[in-house]
Amino acid sequence: MTTVDLVFTGGAVFTATGSEPTVGSVAVSAGRIVAVSTDPSSESAVLELIGPSTEVIDLNGKLLSPGFQDAHVHAVWGGLDMIRCDLSDDSTRDQYVARLSAYATAHPELEWILGGGWNMAAFPGGTPTAADLDLAVTDRPAFIPNRDGHGAWVNSRALELAEITADTPDPSDGRIERDSEGKPTGTLHEGAMSLVNRLLPETSPADYARALAIGQEYLHSLGITAWQDAILGGYGDAGDATPAYMEAATSGALTARVVGALWWDRTRGPEQIVDLVTRRESNAAGRFAATSVKIMQDGVAENFTAAMLEPYLDGCGHHTDNSGISFVDAAQLASNVVELDRLGFQVHFHAIGDRAVRECLDAVAAARAANGPNDNRHHIAHLQVVHPDDIPRFAELGVTANMQSYWAALEPQMVDLTLPFLGDPRSSWQYPWGDLHRAGTHLASGSDWSVSSPDPMAAIHVAVNRISAPGHEEGDYEAFLPEQSLDLLTAMTAYTAGSAYTNHLDTTGTIEVGKLADLVVLDRNPFDGPVSEIGLTRTEQTFVEGERVYLAPVKP
Repeated sequence: MTTVDLVFTGGAVFTATGSEPTVGSVAVSAGRIVAVSTDPSSESAVLELIGPSTEVIDLNGKLLSPGFQDAHVHAVWGGLDMIRCDLSDDSTRDQYVARLSAYATAHPELEWILGGGWNMAAFPGGTPTAADLDLAVTDRPAFIPNRDGHGAWVNSRALELAEITADTPDPSDGRIERDSEGKPTGTLHEGAMSLVNRLLPETSPADYARALAIGQEYLHSLGITAWQDAILGGYGDAGDATPAYMEAATSGALTARVVGALWWDRTRGPEQIVDLVTRRESNAAGRFAATSVKIMQDGVAENFTAAMLEPYLDGCGHHTDNSGISFVDAAQLASNVVELDRLGFQVHFHAIGDRAVRECLDAVAAARAANGPNDNRHHIAHLQVVHPDDIPRFAELGVTANMQSYWAALEPQMVDLTLPFLGDPRSSWQYPWGDLHRAGTHLASGSDWSVSSPDPMAAIHVAVNRISAPGHEEGDYEAFLPEQSLDLLTAMTAYTAGSAYTNHLDTTGTIEVGKLADLVVLDRNPFDGPVSEIGLTRTEQTFVEGERVYLAPVKP
């Protein structure tokens, strides 16, 4: 009798094929799913495959799901934050200063103090000052990006070394925060970060490798078996993590499946496409392939660089003369996307504002007109503000909505730094997952970690409830635009099969015979409990091709 390597039984099975979980069993052999029962009448056929060497995992009424896939994450950046001065567990100015001071004292050997993870809502106007950072670090320069990576906090020494003064002009793709006299105050937005980060010491290959290992371990602990790294190339202070991925993929240390999105350098033009083709050809090994191109079309709403169709409001509700920044000229964007699409690249867009979303959709429309339909599976990430007229265009053009649903809740940054400056009706156009789903849009999900938590169940909780998950940005807030919520089946499917489709990982994402056994065991079946408890769900075990890559510690 043929026997198998692994059998899951005694619990619910979520197949991500269109129906809610049912009690069942799953058998795995040689890394693939070879039998699935979601009906008690067929369970014996799976159990008969158990042999002397079969590992049997009793789910004890818990849930077996396809592994989660994060369609937009910065795994190496997150790992670098974890090995540098990580501020992500803190939330106030004083906590940040104390942690940075302790870190600087503990590391006298460092030429620069680096780290990240501060929250804009901790500072008036979202902009910390060099004077604040000088309280922690005065003897060396410090460069500390915020959680979203669209701004950096620098101290006086860093401003001095970069020769940033009142006379320094703002770059075309960024802004230096200034006081009433025009003097730099210590926050650099978007492209202005490059004025300092060009001076940073080069990250060593050993640090990249360590960061990838730590990031991968953390993501596996959350049930994530695959992801799309949303920027591979020279952006911010992290440099290019591609060599680290290639080394890990070649050695076998990369247990996750990873699609790399090659950075589109907005200081260059279409001449870089030749380089992108070369990088795609030379960067594929094991479970890694760099087949996507990341185009950041705008900034973020909190610093008024997200590209909007109408101007931002000021603090009194009046229109300003600022509508944000389109980092790539719209006509040039369309031309570039036509060529990338022709060459078989997937394009992974960043678009926060409604103008940026429209420009990205227009670019895909131009590609469809020039090249015809294909299977490149372009996707737009974030989608904070989407004009209602553009909702149906996603399905019409075959563009995936790459949701960071963790953000679709009221919390201090949204309440203090976003809603007052968007105004109505624009504030009600935010994160329209419900409308996109009803319009037939393909949905994928991601976290943008280290911008925010990579916990899929926390994001799924927000997608369903439009309220932050327990333990995440809690406060006395009502549901945020609850008409845009998704049901749990749709939200779970987006984070499994939806992202697998976007990643072109078609042999994963569902529990079906013949699929690779990339699986996660959750500590409960969230479909059986109240929706208010979805975010309490934790990962107990994670498997890639039937090999266990994470086992939760035994609770005392």
